[in-house]
Amino acid sequence: MKRTTLSLIAGTAALAAVTGFAALETPDASGAPTARAAAQLPVERTRLLCPAPSSSDIAETSYTSFTPVTKGTASGGKAELRSATEESADGTSGSTKGKDKAKTAKPVLIPKQPGTPATGDTSGADSPALIGAADGRFAPGWTVQETTEVAAGTGRGLQGVNCTAPDTEFWFPGASTDAERTDYVHLTNPDDAPAVVDIELYGKDGAIKSTVGEGITVQPHSSEPVLLSTLSDQRQTNLTVHVSVRSGRVAAAVQALDDKIGGDWLAASADPAGTLVLPGIPKDATAVRLIAFTPGDADADLKIRLASPGGLITPAGNETLHVKSGMTSALDLGDVTRGEAGSLVLTPTDRSVPVVAALRVTRGKGDKQETAFIPATGPVGTRATSADNRGKGTTLSVTAPTAAARVKVTASAGSGGGTPVTKTFSIKAGTTQDVDVPVPAGLKGTYALTVEPLSGGPVYAARTLAATAEGVPGFTVQTLPDDRGTVAVPEADQDLSVLQK
Repeated sequence: MKRTTLSLIAGTAALAAVTGFAALETPDASGAPTARAAAQLPVERTRLLCPAPSSSDIAETSYTSFTPVTKGTASGGKAELRSATEESADGTSGSTKGKDKAKTAKPVLIPKQPGTPATGDTSGADSPALIGAADGRFAPGWTVQETTEVAAGTGRGLQGVNCTAPDTEFWFPGASTDAERTDYVHLTNPDDAPAVVDIELYGKDGAIKSTVGEGITVQPHSSEPVLLSTLSDQRQTNLTVHVSVRSGRVAAAVQALDDKIGGDWLAASADPAGTLVLPGIPKDATAVRLIAFTPGDADADLKIRLASPGGLITPAGNETLHVKSGMTSALDLGDVTRGEAGSLVLTPTDRSVPVVAALRVTRGKGDKQETAFIPATGPVGTRATSADNRGKGTTLSVTAPTAAARVKVTASAGSGGGTPVTKTFSIKAGTTQDVDVPVPAGLKGTYALTVEPLSGGPVYAARTLAATAEGVPGFTVQTLPDDRGTVAVPEADQDLSVLQK
């Protein structure tokens, strides 16, 4: 047998291994193979990146990891979260930079089993960026949250961010270079080769000219915080940050810190779209600011509606927002929720133009104010998870902007003990509901909340975590898009004719 024929057979076998199996299809009456839908199978490997949490010496940071139990996974697998500089070339523990493995720092956390949260913590200003890897039964839907408490100073309050997978493009409406703001964009590279990144800033008058943000190199297994005010000498209250990767891939998040009203992480907005949903505005918000940007060549005109517990309403005096092409627009909505749960729904007034958007939300008054951010997000989809929840201070908001829906919410066992609890909720069309969050019986430690739509239209969700310290209402909001725990795997057909070519 010729070597080329052997290679082709080996290639066919490898393809069968990747896709699960190779199926020999029987042609239908027309002679064409019968098409079958791709199977939804659990992902086998997940990587998550967590930015360096704080530059404050008094910062206290906790990490919570959770993997929902997923049918169809193998019995094996593992997960761990460790310093970016300790990540090995294949994503396993140990270092590839010549260090003795025995001297490698311990992982921040190692989950023991799916269905139960695992926690770890760090403190001070030297806490590094982290890289996590999960495979086998720990990979599908793996979620990690980083939560930091800072008692005083710039950005004091509660700061939270979901650790994210690397990508090549990010949009952050809601950043600032105001004199009272200190905003960093954190870039974390999980790979063995350098990543080259461009950072562009867009203000109220358009692109801000600067060459400083071009060609930023992020070394392998490292994280680079870039202070936005060093990219331009212009001071602007509302900015949109665009991160694009020329080579490689990174995870990106903006840390937005204010001298007077606290701060939080600003996660990337959902991809530019004509219709956007920004879920989970706290009902006691005292000020809400909408920041929007359109990257295309056309202006966008957006209809603004609030999905309240009673239905969709139009905020008086703030019915629409005109977003000029390439320029950042902002609109102060005040206390738009008026003491009720709410989510913002943006739709085109006429033609659809892709837009990115985020909300800056303020709670409290005077010197007791604290801020958080809510970016536009995707729907829950099949399943979404919030990893870090406490016995007190957790609020889960669920929105059904177009059609009524039923959702199942499961509270996991606690990280230190407790029994899972599940509740089902009906959400009326056009409404937002702060649901009666289930809490594990006998809870010890923190727990996870998993949201799964059962029927009806698309739902969007966000979780608010609140903790008051010294009279300041610290809080952070994380949206809950689909956890992408499964992937469509097409069936492979045997085509023996390739062996004859």
